[in-house]
Amino acid sequence: MRRYAVFGSPIAHSLSPFIHAAFARQTGIALEYVAIEAGHGDFAEKLAASGVDGANVTLPLKEDAFALCRSTSARAQRAGAVNTLLHEGDGWRGDNTDGLGLVRDLTERHGLDLRDRRVLLLGAGGAARGVAPALLDAGIHSLYIANRTAERADALADALGDPARVHPRGWDALSDLGEFDLLVNATAATRTGALPVLPMALVAPRSVAVDLNYGASAVAFLAWARAAGCAQALDGLGMLVEQAAESFSLWHGVRPETDAVYAALRARVETSPAAGD
Repeated sequence: MRRYAVFGSPIAHSLSPFIHAAFARQTGIALEYVAIEAGHGDFAEKLAASGVDGANVTLPLKEDAFALCRSTSARAQRAGAVNTLLHEGDGWRGDNTDGLGLVRDLTERHGLDLRDRRVLLLGAGGAARGVAPALLDAGIHSLYIANRTAERADALADALGDPARVHPRGWDALSDLGEFDLLVNATAATRTGALPVLPMALVAPRSVAVDLNYGASAVAFLAWARAAGCAQALDGLGMLVEQAAESFSLWHGVRPETDAVYAALRARVETSPAAGD
């Protein structure tokens, strides 16, 4: 039986083992999938000791995982972050399925047309790096990256290599940016219940807000989005399922169906909204 894991911190409430167990039953593939707590200081050691054939990586380790890889996919290179590891010889190949998972959820599950949309991305860490390339590939008009450390926003913009569409900004510039069609929260701050101050002028009547977190971690941002008048306020649960399906496909060569798994997770999170991946 092949063995897989998700690494991150905190990881106790991760839904990834539930998701991959459901995918395994659906496809008839025998596997073991566990959650392993790891931080910056011990991730490499725990990964090496785990004996896994592949792994998912969540906060705060996506950039650490990128640095560990012997080779990386083109989309991981653009992101500078990895959320999926595949054993390759005696090393690791890294990929990033976060962005594709987000775009699939927004376009296929929620019916959004991302073409020519003005998008605000809050945050410039591993989560933001994972989704930014896919948003650009989906045909958005422009991507504004706002981060409390402006240098990190600049670094992500440079990595994306699309100066005509990508505009890094410091957090203090938010009030001057106008309205956005899509607002994406990729910060980790809301995991501790601390929502940075956001001007409501960012929101237009038809704006859509999405938090890459789900459960308790998404409550503060989604409450702000509703209060500001967003037409839709979405959490990251659908993205979690879709990116997991892409990882599963990379490991096993078959992409599972996601709708039933998403429905089961939605019911589970509404019953017990603890923070997870």
